[in-house]
Amino acid sequence: MFTQKPAFEAIEPNFGNSFTYQKFDEDHVNNNTSWHYHPEIELVYVNGGSGKRQIGSHVSYYSDGDLILIGSNLPHCGLTDSLTGNTSETVVQMKLDFLGNDFFKIPEMKKIKSLFDASNGGIAFSGKTKKQLGEKIEVLEYQTDFQRLLSILNILNQLANSTETIFLNAEGFSLQTDVKDNDRINIVFNHVKNNFTEEITLDQISNMVSMTVPSFCRYFKKITNKTFTQFVNEYRLVHASKLLAEKPLSITEVCFECGFNNFSHFNKSFKAFTGQSPSEYRNELKTLLH
Repeated sequence: MFTQKPAFEAIEPNFGNSFTYQKFDEDHVNNNTSWHYHPEIELVYVNGGSGKRQIGSHVSYYSDGDLILIGSNLPHCGLTDSLTGNTSETVVQMKLDFLGNDFFKIPEMKKIKSLFDASNGGIAFSGKTKKQLGEKIEVLEYQTDFQRLLSILNILNQLANSTETIFLNAEGFSLQTDVKDNDRINIVFNHVKNNFTEEITLDQISNMVSMTVPSFCRYFKKITNKTFTQFVNEYRLVHASKLLAEKPLSITEVCFECGFNNFSHFNKSFKAFTGQSPSEYRNELKTLLH
């Protein structure tokens, strides 16, 4: 069986810089769509469009762009692809000590240090924070290296003071420091990402990471605070949200398209996950659009 190897992404700062800055658009597409991880903290602003957030064990649907802070070694997927419909995607990556070992220990940096700690589970920002700081992140493109550094600190400070936050893995997502754990969970995440519309058995996924079924179930629950079945179903339900929002499919077609084989189970699961039935969810979206 072919298993996509999880990627440890080695990030080299731009020459002469202590951080990495990248901007992607239709002419320069971000192709890093599989699950990957790296020690650098990552700040991502997606200008417009809609798609999936896939951060740690959290999977959700975003619309009208996104602003995300991803902690060190937190597995995640790229937020955009050729179908997300966004104008651009800006990514800033920095090591925890990118300004020296003690810089974030000084009193003025206390809130940013707390922000970095909270980002271990991933943080999404909404409302005015997303709009106003998204604009500041895009302006980085036109600044000198020194201006860019000061702007990044200013942006981090404003993020640290924002109340418009969504903690993506609020119950905790604790990967052990052993690289083997990162690689193992990435194998699982990549397989679910690529095969969630098909049946995925516990025997199959346990074999892929060389574990017994009981050991795998305990391991997965310990790391993600979710059962494997719950994680796969959430992946399917988020895909259903995306299809209901973007595709002219019937609700029955959406059910089978995203990997459910029982319509009543799909309806019940969708309502438990979103608080609305699939038809209510779609109708509310139509009302908002109009």
